[in-house]
Amino acid sequence: IEDLQQFKAHVQTLPQMQDIVAGKVTIGDLREVELEDLLGRDAVQPNDLLMARTISDKIVLVTGAGGSIGSELCRQIMTLGPKKLILAEMTEHALYTIEQELSETAAKYKPPLKIEIIPELANTASRRPVRSLFTKYQPDTVFHAAAYKHVPLVEHNPVAGIGNNVFSTLNVALEARANGVAHFILISTDKAVRPTNVMGASKRVCELVLQALAKDTANSGGKTRFSMVRFGNVLGSSGSVVPRFKEQIAKGGPVTLTHRKITRYFMTIPEAAQLVIQAGAMAKGGEVFVLDMGKPVKIYDLARTMVRLSGLTVRDDKNPEGDIAIAEIGLRPGEKLYEELLIGENPAQTVHKRIMQAREKFIEWRELEPKLEALRSHVDSGDREEALVLLRQLVPEYQPAPANDAEERASA
Repeated sequence: IEDLQQFKAHVQTLPQMQDIVAGKVTIGDLREVELEDLLGRDAVQPNDLLMARTISDKIVLVTGAGGSIGSELCRQIMTLGPKKLILAEMTEHALYTIEQELSETAAKYKPPLKIEIIPELANTASRRPVRSLFTKYQPDTVFHAAAYKHVPLVEHNPVAGIGNNVFSTLNVALEARANGVAHFILISTDKAVRPTNVMGASKRVCELVLQALAKDTANSGGKTRFSMVRFGNVLGSSGSVVPRFKEQIAKGGPVTLTHRKITRYFMTIPEAAQLVIQAGAMAKGGEVFVLDMGKPVKIYDLARTMVRLSGLTVRDDKNPEGDIAIAEIGLRPGEKLYEELLIGENPAQTVHKRIMQAREKFIEWRELEPKLEALRSHVDSGDREEALVLLRQLVPEYQPAPANDAEERASA
């Protein structure tokens, strides 16, 4: 691909030559080169024991089942032989789409997969539907993927973001503990590390909830193992830059990015979901697992590559007659130039070479619980300022950064 970028050529890819010779595919199977082809790494064969440990013959609940990560978790869980798979999702269309896909996929297997797939239209930020879910199904394993993740939207709607992210996690975690769930796995984010935005800070509070509950549960003889898995951006997720860049290129540009120096970690959705399942299976309680995201990618280079793969050229000072301009529009509120995956230093190795364990400080449950109740009160009353004050107290490393000084903060 790098060799071809010097030419004004629309680059596509063929299947493997031996497959063409064997008649399995034809030249008509030419397809576009996707970013997954360039940024995706060689797959590490998943550990079958870890994949099946929390799922095989178990009742599994996935919250946020219609989202990018939640839906991929459901696809992979379905193939691992759960007794029941409960899809909890508050967006009607997203729930309908994933339920239909899973049902059709299960029917295509020979023999068909005999799995009870149960769609539940539920907002986990409300206590009553969460209690109903656990009472009705008594799940063994919970993957909590439900969250608002779009940084600028949550920055503009902090009460809604805190309310959904923090109290969805708290409600589901408390019900999991009360009902003796064996494994609870939170999908976290690299934006929870030294956050500069409300979304990242709210997800760090979610981690604090689970860390505190893990210790309190162990001390009281409870059986629920709480763990969290932290990783960066996944390719093709809702809100990802890749589909947005594709759309902008198709319209003739310009391709817009917030800053020329901005970098992000990327991982394919299937790899992230596989690693989440395996990390959850390793949990003993309270771990913050961190996925090896590889090397960070400069978004400007990503944009240039996508333009060239489309057979077009970048219009800039060196090439004023080029096809597509790349425009910087400035960092959005709360946006970082560089993301991090660790707060503490020296992550511990695990039995999986792409999963590390972070060493993070946390707040004891007896201290955290009253602060969470105060935060819930501010959210319920819509008190934006008091909610943000308490959020900063819970996450002292949260430093809201105006867009114009984000670069200095990142370099510091």
